[in-house]
Amino acid sequence: MAISKERKNEVIKDFARQDGDTGSTEVQVAVLTEEINLLNEHIRVHKKDYHSYRGLMKKIGHRRNLLAYLRKTDIKRYRDLIQRLGLRR
Repeated sequence: MAISKERKNEVIKDFARQDGDTGSTEVQVAVLTEEINLLNEHIRVHKKDYHSYRGLMKKIGHRRNLLAYLRKTDIKRYRDLIQRLGLRR
């Protein structure tokens, strides 16, 4: 359940800190969030697809680790990102 190349480029452009930024924590978390949302929709339809469910759990764990890193290093960027993505309501 990969996101389309066009959608991924849009997300990267929206969350990039500077032109050409594809690896900052904000971009990585935003792309993972988009993939997680797509996988959630897939899991709702295909409840017994345990392989995709495992992939979803791995992506959630990766995002959690990136958010923990960002929270430790720069709390302002962390809060801005959480608000923009609509996480932790």
